[in-house]
Parts: sequence; structure tokens; C-alpha cells
Amino acid sequence: MTNQRDVAEGTRALEHHHANLGDVRLHYVEAGSGPLVVLLHGFPEFWYSWRFQIPILADAGFRVVVPDMRGYNLSNKPLKVRDYRVEFLAQDVERLIRACDSESATVVGHDWGGVAGWLAAMRHPEAIEKLAILNCPHPSRFLRGLWSLRQLRRSWYMFALQVPGPPGRFVQQSIFAWFTSNFRRDPVRPGTFTEEDIRKYTEAMRRPGVLTGATNYYRALFRRTPTQNKRLLRRIEAPVVIWGEEDRYLGAELAEPETSWVPNVRVERLPNASHWVQQDSFHKVNALLLEFLRAPNGSGGAGSVNASKSDPRAGLAFDDPPAGGE
Repeated sequence: MTNQRDVAEGTRALEHHHANLGDVRLHYVEAGSGPLVVLLHGFPEFWYSWRFQIPILADAGFRVVVPDMRGYNLSNKPLKVRDYRVEFLAQDVERLIRACDSESATVVGHDWGGVAGWLAAMRHPEAIEKLAILNCPHPSRFLRGLWSLRQLRRSWYMFALQVPGPPGRFVQQSIFAWFTSNFRRDPVRPGTFTEEDIRKYTEAMRRPGVLTGATNYYRALFRRTPTQNKRLLRRIEAPVVIWGEEDRYLGAELAEPETSWVPNVRVERLPNASHWVQQDSFHKVNALLLEFLRAPNGSGGAGSVNASKSDPRAGLAFDDPPAGGE
């Protein structure tokens, strides 16, 4: 494991590390000390998508670890589509927890990070103490809901990303450009994504191999039948699901998992938040996460958020390390 601190004048530092997990090397940032919390980003993002949560959780007494998932930003980018199967995403989570010298952690996942969180809790339950999911359906609910005409229209880009070869590269670039434009218009809260934020996302996605790596998440998923994917699933007892209901990509009906798979789920719906819920409605999400983290059984025990700051990022440096740190 390597370590590099990201320091700017007048700021506290995030620590940048790399963890060798066997078949892949992940870059991650770390802040705070205490019980371990792992935050997992989605498509097409990187660790920076948790910029509103890292300082709040660290200040509340948690050790916050936020990786670039495989294929993204400064993490390794395996070449084969099969390297992005969901069981390998789950394995990354479990191995990252061990690499952080911990037996278990709370895992919080958004979008594809939510998929990794769901599968990690199913396949490595001993390593997942608590699970919080943001705008990512339970896999069984998604596989069932995907074939509705309404959700098929929302998920068109997932199918477009299956196009191979040079045409596929053009499709990848076009879809990322579409998402970049959506960063400006999706959120309910004005200014959720600043132009500087969008520049950082664009820079991260333009690193060699990232667009293909991110696309391979979708390709690996669709190269299995729904029956094959369902065989990977296991029952989970008591996660919390936080759902921004103004989600352009996922219907609000997908928020509720089937009770046969998740008997004690708690669903918190945020009506004035988009798919990018932890950024669009960060104060509400932070309060819910602190409540969940502090409660012995994942419910009750509401925690306070420092609402005096309009932007909880104040005082932290949020840049990647120089290229030499890769």
C-alpha cells in the first residue's frame, strides 16, 4: 500500500493511497479515524462524488475510505469485459476492507457503487457491518423492472453501450458527453455541479482506458442472462435505501426491494433530489447517514449535521494527487 497526502495552503489534507487487492490495484482517499466507512461511487464518476460526505463523516468520528472503483480514474483498468462482473466488484469491496486492516465496515454505495455494495453484503456478509444504498435498485428488483417499457426508455444508454469496436468508442464518448450535460440540468439544487466539478469529472473520465472500463460494467452485466445474474443473489436483512425521486435514469418504483430478498429494509425517499442524490441533497443525505451509522441496529439515534456551513467541503483539498502518484 502506498500513501500520498494531498495538501493545499490553508486546507486540511486528504490522504491518497493505493491498495493491491490481488488482481487489481485501487486508488482511494482517506480521512478521519474511527469505525471504517467505505463510500462507493457510480457511473460516470470517481471518488470525488462523495466530496460532500467525506468531511462530515470524518468529523463525526469515522474513518472514511473512498476508492476509485476498478476501471476508473487512478485505479487499475482491467482489459477484459469479464473482469467487471459483479462478483469481482463485491470482492474488491471485501478485499479493500481487509487492506485497511479492518475485519468489517459500513458500506455506502451509489449507482454502480450500490451494485457493488448489494453484492458485497450478499457474498461477503462477515465483512459488511451495515449497508446503505443510494439510488440503486436491489439487483432482483432491477432485473425484473428493466423489462417494463418505462424503464427500458430510461435505460437506453445501457443498451447503446453494448456496441463494439470503433462505433462503440464513439457511442461511449457521446454518452459521456450526454451525462456531462445532464450534470448541469438533472439536479434540483442549483449549482450542485459547478463548472470546476464538471472539469474534474471530465479529466478523470479522459484518462486512458477509463471510458472502456466504465462501459465494461454494463457489458459484463448484459453478457449474462437474468437467470445467471439472479443465481448470485443472497438475502440481506436490514439495509437503508436513500432514493432521490427526481431520478432521470431509474424509476422511483425501483426503490423498494422485494421483501423475500430484503425483509427489513428502510427506504427514505427524498422528493426534491435527482439521481445524484448525495450531491443534490447533501444535508439530508448526511443526516440520514449519520443517523444510520450511529444507531446500533441501523435505525433511530438521529445524528446532527453542522448546518452552519452551506458547503461541508470547506477546509479540505479535493484534488487528485499529481500524475506521479498513480
